[in-house]
Amino acid sequence: MLVPTLSYGDRAPDGSSHFPCSLSQMTTVPVEEDQRAPRGHVRIIYLGPVAPHWEVVSQFGGDRNAVESFKERATARLLLLPPHDPQFRRNRERVVRDAEREALILEWDLGVPDEEMEEGTG
Repeated sequence: MLVPTLSYGDRAPDGSSHFPCSLSQMTTVPVEEDQRAPRGHVRIIYLGPVAPHWEVVSQFGGDRNAVESFKERATARLLLLPPHDPQFRRNRERVVRDAEREALILEWDLGVPDEEMEEGTG
């Protein structure tokens, strides 16, 4: 299909500034991340107010190396942070993004519903 080169101020054949187009020729590109199968399942458990606050447990792991390296990174980000600490929210988001990149299923067990957690940090 030939696509005309247009520049600012060009006019359609009828003199208007509206050019005919068709949406039927557009294609959608599938998102690669959605097609990836999970490589493991990790659960992060809040242990309580005494450090260490967190335990990272692998429920099942397809790729042990990926799961173990993720557990090390998650533990390093969360080790001394209780959930009410302002830095926890930022680090939790980093852990979530890391799990998405590694194609891991991530589950949080904070001991309280998420709604109560958000009210307590605000």
